[in-house]
Amino acid sequence: MTGSRATNAWINSRAPAWRTLAETIARLQRQTTASLDEAMAVVDAYGNLARDLAGARRLAPGTRVALGLEALYMQLHAVLHRSPRGGLSAAIALLRDEVPAITRELAPRILWMVGLMAASAGAGWWLITTFPALISLIASEEMIEHVETGSLWTDGIINITPSAVLSVHILSNNIVVSLFAVCAGLLFGLGTFYLIGLNGLMLGALFAFVNQHGLALKLFSFIIAHGLVELSVICIAGAIGMAVGDSLVRPTHATRRESFQHCVMRVAPLLAVCAILLIGSGFIEGFVSPDPTFPLLSRVTIGVSYWVLMFLALGGWAFKADVATPAAQASLHP
Repeated sequence: MTGSRATNAWINSRAPAWRTLAETIARLQRQTTASLDEAMAVVDAYGNLARDLAGARRLAPGTRVALGLEALYMQLHAVLHRSPRGGLSAAIALLRDEVPAITRELAPRILWMVGLMAASAGAGWWLITTFPALISLIASEEMIEHVETGSLWTDGIINITPSAVLSVHILSNNIVVSLFAVCAGLLFGLGTFYLIGLNGLMLGALFAFVNQHGLALKLFSFIIAHGLVELSVICIAGAIGMAVGDSLVRPTHATRRESFQHCVMRVAPLLAVCAILLIGSGFIEGFVSPDPTFPLLSRVTIGVSYWVLMFLALGGWAFKADVATPAAQASLHP
């Protein structure tokens, strides 16, 4: 009888620690990373749990307490010895499942951004065609002088700046523009709307201006190799910015902060892929676009091929995606 009381007292004294450990294990199973303090605490708990399990097997063999501690010990062992997440397989899974799922969720917003840019470009074309003097509000005096003398401001740029330096400058600028389109969504989406509209307006206005001087085909030849992917990524970044703004306007969690954090974590993989695509566009714009030795056909081929590659990557087809995982189907909005 005395031994039974001592066993029960020992079980009751250790039960709170076991419950806390079970909660910790459940949390660690959901986490992909752990801090150094958390890792050391789990290692200490592993040794304590081993001693408790040995005691339970000696004092109360075959009981629910002993069986429960065995299950808890196995779970903790699995957490401590699980394979690290990440690496090539995780990156492929991300590109195969997560990125296509996010792209599909954002597809309506992406189409809205494409429509906004196209409408703004049309407005810019009409504005400069109707009021040519307004080009001074969009283009610099140097650009205007180049066009009026029958050349583009891009002519001879490869002779002034080495292609490698030019490429790095361009790709960094493109990434900054895309990040700004995303961050502008913090203004409840209005900043993103303004940025995409402004880019479309400037594009249409410049094409209208060079067309008045017979240089539209030349500007098209310069842009086509890198522009398809570059403009597409800007529209995608705009859609991400709108999603961020929507998470603040219509929060899906208890607070706007939680809704914002969830949205940012959700779209981060797509934003990373867009940054990689912009790096490719920067190299093309630095090495191909300003080089007069590339004929128009090769430029069109490069631009269309790179755009198709982008389409396949974002759709998951480049990685043989079949059906997105349940985790990848989490919605950005209700």
